[in-house]
Order: sequence, then C-alpha cells, then structure tokens
Amino acid sequence: MKSSRRHGYLAAGWATVFAGAHFFWALGGEAGLDISAGKRLADERPDWFVVGGLWGVGCLCLIGASVALGLRRRDVYGRPWGLFKVLGWGISGLLLVRGVVVEALLITGAAGVDGVSSAQKFWTLALWNPWFILGGVLFGLAARSFGKGMTREDLS
Repeated sequence: MKSSRRHGYLAAGWATVFAGAHFFWALGGEAGLDISAGKRLADERPDWFVVGGLWGVGCLCLIGASVALGLRRRDVYGRPWGLFKVLGWGISGLLLVRGVVVEALLITGAAGVDGVSSAQKFWTLALWNPWFILGGVLFGLAARSFGKGMTREDLS
C-alpha cells in the first residue's frame, strides 16, 4: 500500500480511537477521565460537559475519521475534492496547536494552569499532548499526500 493511502488510514484510526475514549466516558466510564478533564468535571459530569465535551467531541472525531478516509484517495482531482485537503490541513493545524500550546503552558507553568493537579499535569504532558501532536502529524501527512499519484491526463 502506498504511504499516501496509509497516512489516511492511520489518521482515521487515530480519530476513531479518540472517539471511542470520548464515547466510553460519555456512557459513564471513569478510567482516565479525571486525568484528562480534571477531577471536578469527572466527578460532577455537568450536562454541558457530557453533551459537548464527550458526545460532541466523539462525534467530531468520527467526522475527522471520515475526512481522513477521504484523504486516502489518490484518484481524485478538482475543486470539490480540494475541500478534503483543506479540512485535513485544518484538522492537522488545530491538533498541533492544541498539543504544542498546552504542552508549552504546562512546562512553563504559565498563568491559567494553576488548578491542574500534579497527576493531571503529568498525564497531559506524557500522554494527551503527544497524542494530539501525533494526530496532527498524521492528518498533515494525509493532507500532504492527498491526490498524489494522479494527473489530469490520467483522468481523461
């Protein structure tokens, strides 16, 4: 399998795993939620958090997986398909910014992260931010290689 297709499958897998974690938490699962969202949100589970932060993010991850599967295509050309590339780069940028900025804030001890427990800080630095960065890299690779291998003449 060409690496251009592999990147799309890997990005889709990344997004599906992340969706699964959010759906697990939305259905009442507790493992890891306190170190992801914080003890207060994990314990109280306000409706806005369950609906938007868990179900909503899980659904967005599935949409991202669909975009990633679209990005694995090599036999496309033209403006309508360009939206996949734009979405892929957008998702990549969003994930990379989220992972890198939060990592930098926690490492530097910047204001606004004072209420973060030491366990939450450790797992965010060691697991969650690298996870976001991995997703950003995978979506970026998939977007970069989208449509490569075909020319306009091939489609004639």
